[in-house]
Amino acid sequence: MRVLVTGGAGFIGANLVRTLLGRGHECAVLDSFATGNPTWLVDLSVAVHEGDVRQAELVDRLAAGADAIVHLGAVTGVPPSLRDPLTAHQVNVGGTVNVLQAARAHGGHVLLAGSAAVYGPTPPLPTSEDCPPNPISPYAATKLAAEQYALAWSASYGIDVLPLRFFNVYGPLQTSTQAYAAVVPAFVEAALDGRPLPIHGDGGQTRDFVHVDTVTDVLATAVEGRLVSRVPVNLALGESHSLLDVADTLADVLGRPLERTHLPPREGDVRHSRADQTRLRALVQEVRPVGLRDGLASTVEWASTRRRR
Repeated sequence: MRVLVTGGAGFIGANLVRTLLGRGHECAVLDSFATGNPTWLVDLSVAVHEGDVRQAELVDRLAAGADAIVHLGAVTGVPPSLRDPLTAHQVNVGGTVNVLQAARAHGGHVLLAGSAAVYGPTPPLPTSEDCPPNPISPYAATKLAAEQYALAWSASYGIDVLPLRFFNVYGPLQTSTQAYAAVVPAFVEAALDGRPLPIHGDGGQTRDFVHVDTVTDVLATAVEGRLVSRVPVNLALGESHSLLDVADTLADVLGRPLERTHLPPREGDVRHSRADQTRLRALVQEVRPVGLRDGLASTVEWASTRRRR
């Protein structure tokens, strides 16, 4: 199969490209390199196109002949959307409409990367997709709007779409400079530097961490099966770990105690997060979870190897 991955030089995108190639598929990448890293693709047999999802003609040209479009390209995270909400809207909403129009023209299957941010700061736990959305940032609002456009294009024009809501994805290729769920790389890099782990607040806040290998396996399986849904689907494990749990597990992986420093809580930070994964399990029967310890071990291995180069 031929797959177009927007944002394919980003953390999740570059991991996905490796997974798809390893499963015998052909990939093309569209990335502006605003946050993506082209060096993560240099050793791969993949067509890389520098550009922006706001460029409708470019998106249309690259979508021609693609069996599927995995749409990861976005302004990612709350802080960038607060600094420049107009660009976040243009990329995340306008860019998604361009992808949907291209799929409409060429018959491609669209997998959309949404976000658990649409649920707001205090959703019930575990959080099901039936929970009313409560976006409280420009980023969350754009992700909800993009999701709704995808569902509307599916209902109106009959295109195949799978709208997914990502929770806290972590793993190799994620750096602490990225806004997206950066607590794990921040801890790993501090530990390898010999610095205290930076913990905002008391560390009791919990997250539904999902390793990037699980995410890319679900995405590749959905591409291969042309899986669709007329409603959003959480992409998470339904398990929660506190930041203190992560710190303890990381210390166990490294085999030594890790000093910690507690910083002021971040304004607007969600206290607890845990997904209901019932809908995901019904759609993808063979979800292969990576446990927290194994996931942190693979992240440490990647970060350590990167430092030696």
